[in-house]
Amino acid sequence: MHGFWRATRRVFLSLPLAAGLALPAQAQSWPARPVTLVVPFTAGTASDVLARSFAEFLSQQIGQPVVIDNRGGAGGNLGGAAVARAAADGYTLLFGTTGPVATNKLMYEQMPYDPERDLAPVALVASLPVIIVAKAGSPLRDLQALIAHAKANPGRLSIGFPGNGTLGHITGLLLARSADIDINAVQYRGSGPIAGDLLGGHIDVGMDSMAAYVTNVQEGKLPALAIASRRRWSGLPNVPTVSEAGLPNFEASVWYAIMAPAGVPADVVARVNAAANAYLATAAARDLFGKLGLEALGGTPEELRLFIGSELRKWGPIVRSANIRF
Repeated sequence: MHGFWRATRRVFLSLPLAAGLALPAQAQSWPARPVTLVVPFTAGTASDVLARSFAEFLSQQIGQPVVIDNRGGAGGNLGGAAVARAAADGYTLLFGTTGPVATNKLMYEQMPYDPERDLAPVALVASLPVIIVAKAGSPLRDLQALIAHAKANPGRLSIGFPGNGTLGHITGLLLARSADIDINAVQYRGSGPIAGDLLGGHIDVGMDSMAAYVTNVQEGKLPALAIASRRRWSGLPNVPTVSEAGLPNFEASVWYAIMAPAGVPADVVARVNAAANAYLATAAARDLFGKLGLEALGGTPEELRLFIGSELRKWGPIVRSANIRF
């Protein structure tokens, strides 16, 4: 891995000179003004925290401010649509997640854009597993206890999700289907309000990407029941995976990707992709990822395109089988 990053750095160091020799005069002028990075969720979410960290690095790389524009709503579709409709000049980018970049198109009958057609892949940044967290003081201490409680109290177990159609929501519906339980789905706009209501004891359980909950779990303020990942995370070594907790092969992770309006110049895509991969090698990224439980990914725009297709194939049958429609 270290050899890979050394080779990658050599490539990055050669990019500015090569770009300066090869690009036409008009393309060389990018960016001549601030770049807007749209986050399709509210401030304080994992998407927002990660986007702000990357925006700071990107700003240093391109010599222009990178402004965060939080546009939460409709499972990320509001922000996704804003970027899909923006001018394809490189000045509006999307720091998207699984939903607005891929799986929302499987569920929303009135999608205002098609992510595969209207957005151009730039870089896959990271992934983050979904976590199942109970409220402060909850008697529920493991997933089997949650399932037993839900069966004994059908429709009364309140589970908070960060919006209709988000991966947390889809995962919750999959959990209900897999465990044959009836739940009371409570929708929020983002992760912060869910964490607040869990701490206040206003809902029974939260199911969301785990970044917003790690600190409270580590400090013993909220009990984590399970993580929907392939393996346990070193930051929460005592929290089992959902598979270990009794639902084999149950896995769900939110992923984060940078997208642009379709038709954006190839040189802009190349520069932002190079910056994203370089960001993943920084100490700031490693520290942040370690705190939040993120896994660094990276790669080329083409690899991101193929990855999005694989995610649609993975979740499509689940969404159709559960008849998840909005």
